[in-house]
Amino acid sequence: MIQDIAPNVFHNEFHDRQPQAHEHVLVYDGGQALTGYDEDGRLIFPTVDDFNGVEIKYTYLFSVDNLEYFLGELQENFTPEGFSYEPVDHFRMVRPLNRAFAGITGHSLYDWYEGHTFCGKCGTPTIKDHKERMIKCPKCGLMNYPRISPGVIIAVIHNGKLLMSKYAGRGYTRFALLAGFTEIGETVEETVHREVMEEVGIKVKNLRFYKSQPWPFSNSLLMGFFCDLDGDDEDLTLDHEELAMADWFSPEEVPEDDGISLTREMMRMFKEGNYPR
Repeated sequence: MIQDIAPNVFHNEFHDRQPQAHEHVLVYDGGQALTGYDEDGRLIFPTVDDFNGVEIKYTYLFSVDNLEYFLGELQENFTPEGFSYEPVDHFRMVRPLNRAFAGITGHSLYDWYEGHTFCGKCGTPTIKDHKERMIKCPKCGLMNYPRISPGVIIAVIHNGKLLMSKYAGRGYTRFALLAGFTEIGETVEETVHREVMEEVGIKVKNLRFYKSQPWPFSNSLLMGFFCDLDGDDEDLTLDHEELAMADWFSPEEVPEDDGISLTREMMRMFKEGNYPR
């Protein structure tokens, strides 16, 4: 999965410091990231040296091993030679994985900073704290920290088959598992039951937690569950606003995929017969 960057190690501790010349700068423009590629086609990011003489503000983000990454906020229109803006979804496919993970995780923090320029309570321009990763209102004192949305990935199994679906009205057209975000006041287990009922109209039982995954593409923390159909009625009633299709598939029908998501790993576990029973 995208966060599995071993032997590299991700460090998210906050430091209040400015970058040195060789350190990496992550620059974003909405849903696009400033990226480049070396002669072997491997993902690279600009360094501070690439912005000499350019007005830019830096904010420390995190490090991978001993390499530190900074958010760069350009105060003028400038693109370093050899780099260009690409959609952040591109981080799903590029390598090395440790840089792709840094790129999309940095975008998640960029999105948080951009969304808290003004206080949500009184409208006053906010300031960045220098002791921790926090945005503060200098007028009313409201404090904001990076937030993630909990969600579930659900692999429903019945008679040796896996329930797979395709989203409706989205650019992503490959097979997926049922999924959804946890609502206020419910446990993640209750989310599983509710989402399955809402999306395909069936009940499930025997929930088995598999593993979790930080998913910066949607600023969420995903929790994967395997479960079984409750009963023998496998007829599905689709929510067509959410799903274009859904059906039961044998292991042989599950597509081969070495993707970076929890969804793809759970599908592969079912295909290989290695899922929790």
